[in-house]
Amino acid sequence: MVVRSGGRQIPVVVLAGFLGSGKTTLLNHLLHRSGGSRIGAVVNDFGAIEIDAMAVAGALGDSTVSLGNGCLCCAVDSSELDVYLERLARPEARIDVVVIEASGLAEPQELVRMVLASEHPGIVYGGLVEVVDAAEFDDTRARHPEIDRHLALADLVVVNKVDRAPDAGRVLGLVRSLVDRAAVVPATHGRVDPEFLFDCRPAEERVGQLSFDDLHRDDHDDHDDHAGHMGHLHSGYDSVSFASGRPLDPRRLIRFLDSRPEGLYRIKGYVDFGPYDAGNRYAVHAVGRFLRFYPEPWPAGAERLTQLVLIGTGLDTAALGAELEACVSDGAPHADEQGMWGVLRYVQGAAEDPAA
Repeated sequence: MVVRSGGRQIPVVVLAGFLGSGKTTLLNHLLHRSGGSRIGAVVNDFGAIEIDAMAVAGALGDSTVSLGNGCLCCAVDSSELDVYLERLARPEARIDVVVIEASGLAEPQELVRMVLASEHPGIVYGGLVEVVDAAEFDDTRARHPEIDRHLALADLVVVNKVDRAPDAGRVLGLVRSLVDRAAVVPATHGRVDPEFLFDCRPAEERVGQLSFDDLHRDDHDDHDDHAGHMGHLHSGYDSVSFASGRPLDPRRLIRFLDSRPEGLYRIKGYVDFGPYDAGNRYAVHAVGRFLRFYPEPWPAGAERLTQLVLIGTGLDTAALGAELEACVSDGAPHADEQGMWGVLRYVQGAAEDPAA
């Protein structure tokens, strides 16, 4: 969970895709696979609803409040969206992630714009997930050529129904040629590991710690997800865990982050910049091309560590580990005043939104 100074922020994920691509199936799968996490949803058109992630996923469809025009981006503006986000982000709701499931005709760019324009301090953009139907991709692209633009905007593309496509490999290759650094994940029945989108709450709550053990846990009880074409859910992505007891150099880290490779979808964790800001650690939240740092005081008695997890597809994990090692400070005792400028570009309120 991303933490910011003064309180936590809830990631808001935009889930888009043309009619029949499998968006609701994917959302229902997330509900079943979210462990103890609570998912809030703004579904299809208008209604903000709370969903207990342990409840029956079918309750989602029965609780939708819909506008007649069937398009969220035409129905509300960012201030109206904030009204629904306010309900979901209130502390007593204990929501861990919000998913906006767009209608099949919605314009993803407008939905992303509304989330980024939100003035609610309790939420943070969690990425644009575009779902495509592998079996119908060519026909969909012929009918809706704008899908190429949607894919170029996406942070994560789920190529769904690969079990129904006789040439799934060709479709995956074509989709990868149309994205801009996004991670591309094949799926059947919308089965994508929730760790791509949010941190599943551990069985025993651990305040202020990353759920590293959740990321690497063995899912012995997920027999259905091991069957057929899907295989193990974790086989769809790569992850890198990095920890350092020495501070990172802010300039080196920003160079790494500004040039992060295609397919690297999420970065989460905490960074110690040592003498550049001895009083604070920096929570980092990156999804696709979006990046934020959140300075917060070091907890009393906490060990001064940098801890990062990187998640994506098609990653050279050894190379990423080496690049992160190269970000470790050389031990210079003093910090120059310009050293943090690159980091401060991505601190909310310190500069214009780099992803807007």
